[in-house]
Amino acid sequence: MEGRKVIGWAARDQSGHLSPYSFTLRETGPEDVVFKVLYCGMDHTDLHQMRNEIHSTNYPLVPGHEVVGEVVELGSEVKKFRVGDIIGVGCIVGSCGECFSCKSNIEQYCNNRIFTFNGTYKDGRPTQGGFSSAMVVHQKFVVGIPEKLAPEQAAPLLCAGVTAYSPLKQFNRTDKVVKAGILGLGGVGHLGVLIAKAMGHHVTVISSSDKKRVEALEHLGADAFLVSSNSAEMEQAVNSLDYILDTVPAVHPLQSYLSLLNVDGKLILVGEAPNPLHFDSVDLILGKKTISGSFIGSIEETQEILEFWAEKGLTSMIEVVKMDYANKAFERMERNDVRYRFVLDVAGSNMEY
Repeated sequence: MEGRKVIGWAARDQSGHLSPYSFTLRETGPEDVVFKVLYCGMDHTDLHQMRNEIHSTNYPLVPGHEVVGEVVELGSEVKKFRVGDIIGVGCIVGSCGECFSCKSNIEQYCNNRIFTFNGTYKDGRPTQGGFSSAMVVHQKFVVGIPEKLAPEQAAPLLCAGVTAYSPLKQFNRTDKVVKAGILGLGGVGHLGVLIAKAMGHHVTVISSSDKKRVEALEHLGADAFLVSSNSAEMEQAVNSLDYILDTVPAVHPLQSYLSLLNVDGKLILVGEAPNPLHFDSVDLILGKKTISGSFIGSIEETQEILEFWAEKGLTSMIEVVKMDYANKAFERMERNDVRYRFVLDVAGSNMEY
């Protein structure tokens, strides 16, 4: 497979506009999995990176880190997959393998992790993501898609799903009903609601307006809905939640949300805002509250969320689109005009428009 040309859709500058781009896959190693891309989820991080709003973007950039594919070739030392298997790749495709994080199976926190796109392989080549016809990935960073999980349904779980699942695992308990808050009802947020409910939590969706109330309560099964701009509602909900999963990928004030937490409550940040967030230390001190962060999930947790999803019979709420609609889809994503995740039908697209 060395030197194989593939077609992707790439951003070439800070406008973030995507257009066809031809590039060469890296040489296939003994532990590599070569796969045809079937579907790829679309994430806010893709958009931030395409526009050089977080980290430092190297152009041309082929985004996409919720990648589902079909194995077409295996390196000589790959034993856990077979040609024809449906597999998934999330946010990272490499790590050092030697540090504490790697040896603790939390390789997403390795300082030398290699991102699926806008990263750099150890040989200096840039990584390109799943908005492309094929990929080559080391077997350690590949997960199996359960047979009863449709591949397009699996795509959002590889980043958005595991981003919610990883921090919520700590609250997966049976000794009491956990009072959960999900802040923001987008790609990660809607999956957070479904995961928390499947874990038996009492779930309150927190949103800036009332327009998603019916969706949250009737479509996703949340137990309560709280409008953050309604001061009376917020006052009534003070000290009512054990945790809040903050999925908002934009600048927003933290103070009012901290007031909703019980003593020892946790505000968990998983949405990557492009500018600093602010809070008053007294809001933490007087309630023994914690602000923490969580970054995607491990490869082990990514496999877990896929199995959890299949076992619980859950359904991702997605809109499947073709590659030539990607720019329009990102425009709609910015307007929150998607319920709740775009998934690209890569294999079914004419990549060379």
